[in-house]
Amino acid sequence: MRILFLGDVMGRAGRAAITENLPKLRDDWRLDFVVVNGENASNGMGLSGEHAKLILGAGADVVTLGDHAFDQKDMLSFIESEPRVLRPINFAKTAPGRGVGLFNDRRGRKVLVSQVLGQVFMKRAYDDPFSAMDDVFRRHPLGGQAQAILVDMHCEATSEKMGMGHFCDGKASLVVGTHTHVPTGDAQILPGGTGYMSDAGMCGDYNSVIGMEKAEPMRRFVTGMVKGRFTPATGEATLSGVVVETDDRTGKATSITPIRHGGRLQASGL
Repeated sequence: MRILFLGDVMGRAGRAAITENLPKLRDDWRLDFVVVNGENASNGMGLSGEHAKLILGAGADVVTLGDHAFDQKDMLSFIESEPRVLRPINFAKTAPGRGVGLFNDRRGRKVLVSQVLGQVFMKRAYDDPFSAMDDVFRRHPLGGQAQAILVDMHCEATSEKMGMGHFCDGKASLVVGTHTHVPTGDAQILPGGTGYMSDAGMCGDYNSVIGMEKAEPMRRFVTGMVKGRFTPATGEATLSGVVVETDDRTGKATSITPIRHGGRLQASGL
């Protein structure tokens, strides 16, 4: 199975890159399944129902969220009616929606997708991500009902992401980090057969400060003072992410390839 994961969609530029490129890439790269992190797609703050429909309509099979899952208030109700949108599994226990789902690829093979929030340097004390994922793996062993398992680890610290990668090694097909908007250069297959990358990067304009127009973030760094709101950058976006190929029998990764398509970053892909 060939699975594409794309990192945090950032504002209008990221949405445009998805709608303009993903349908063709699905065909050109013969993708069986696509997961997109969409938690910054609506003006850099959360995901609206309208924009979720747009990303799904462009060819995403699943859209994951993150710590900004419900910044757009209509997502509180939209996520209840759209099972293809997942919020973090260890978000507040009263949160609507779900953090794990079992889906079909185009050939009917089962793909389990889950998202979990880290704890290090995050603004809230979320529930333990490791015990949350351990519960998922007890219910859904790799190579059982699910022929592939993908974990979106949404957090700040690369060390915590790496810890999750090794914790999931042999239990998941792919563990990929999101949230920091910067693609890392450590794509690899871990010893137990799990594909891993610390951060997929963002689908957004990289002539920016992690997707935001540069002036206000730079002013705050230099002066320590706030003058205005952060605004998503609107230049040509780079689609950033990773493609993993898996063995249908075992669910383990057979190859992993970083993806950078369009925009300012050096191209990388299939």
